[in-house]
Amino acid sequence: MTALRALAVTALLVVALTLQLGVFPALSIAGVVPDVALIVVIALALARGPELATLVGFAAGLTLDLAPPADHTVGRWALALVVVGYLAGLVRRDARSSAFAAVLVVAAGSFVGTSVFALSGLVLGEPGVSVSRVLQVIPVAVGYDVILTPFVVPVVLLLMRRLEPERRTELVMAAR
Repeated sequence: MTALRALAVTALLVVALTLQLGVFPALSIAGVVPDVALIVVIALALARGPELATLVGFAAGLTLDLAPPADHTVGRWALALVVVGYLAGLVRRDARSSAFAAVLVVAAGSFVGTSVFALSGLVLGEPGVSVSRVLQVIPVAVGYDVILTPFVVPVVLLLMRRLEPERRTELVMAAR
């Protein structure tokens, strides 16, 4: 990855985490905040594949784990976003075929990420994590993330396309 791409990915993460931790808590529904970092990880997986997405997922997840008002065991979000980034990267060719497919990948990724985070809390015996609470949170989280998808994914995909004109040309040539 070039320095420009690394800088762009870092800027995307900073913006996503700032929105998620600073702006969107005011818009929470049942204590659930839109997971902008998760959507950015999925968009990067769709643009570049599982390798970059798992790395960015780990960085974003660890930041979420350490940033206030984190009240859970460190590593839970990192694990969830690594899994989501990897899985989304595996289906990237299918998901890039249409906007609807991308929305489905975000919905599935949101479900998987929130579930991994919640299940790890259940396994670790985190206070406040119960099956009934998990069943309340997951639909709200998935809905919130799906609503934000048209505003986040196209921007990330466009940015990654602009930063990789030579790679796009190679892919077009290889497809012929």
